[in-house]
Amino acid sequence: MAQFAALSNGTFVESVNAFKKYEKRLAFYDRRMARKVKFSANWRKAKANVSRLQRRIGNVRNDMLHKASTRISKNHAVVVMEDLRITNMTASAKGTVEQPGTNVRAKSGLNRRILDQGWGEFRRQLGYKLEWNGGALLLVDPRNTSRTCASCGHVSGENRQTQAAFRCVACNHAANADTNAAINILRRAGSARIACGDSPFGESMKQETQRVA
Repeated sequence: MAQFAALSNGTFVESVNAFKKYEKRLAFYDRRMARKVKFSANWRKAKANVSRLQRRIGNVRNDMLHKASTRISKNHAVVVMEDLRITNMTASAKGTVEQPGTNVRAKSGLNRRILDQGWGEFRRQLGYKLEWNGGALLLVDPRNTSRTCASCGHVSGENRQTQAAFRCVACNHAANADTNAAINILRRAGSARIACGDSPFGESMKQETQRVA
């Protein structure tokens, strides 16, 4: 995934894809460990290599998450995010013997890419950092945010032509798909919680949305 998050002002938070970066090396170390006699001296050395690389992957990911959440929390009083259910998004596609899943390999790859982003941890960090700074994190229903035109409001699955491209079939409005969704998220929160100055943070607060891309 090229973008970790898209903001409604058209900017992006770049993804580090920590696991993908080290995936081949980790698989190599895993194979080496599997060939050793379990709990032998050589097995312990191989396991140490696996553990060391796993820590590096975690450190790279956490560094990005802390920097991004700190930057956003310091620059915005209120941040709006989709209330994504990561557990549901990454559910196994294998199915059952009676009803086997389809495109299992592709779904497994997508699950790995989703978990590699650390969206759940990002939301946790952003929430407590905003609270420290006197702000708030608002969560909204994610349904149709990717299918709704931010210009005319038309909802259609055909609007999302590719992962990155959005073009409304009704008004021909074109934009980055995640930026378009981020604008919809901001409006959805605004109509429910913030519009018309109905905010505990006052009329001068800064607003921004975060779209998990």
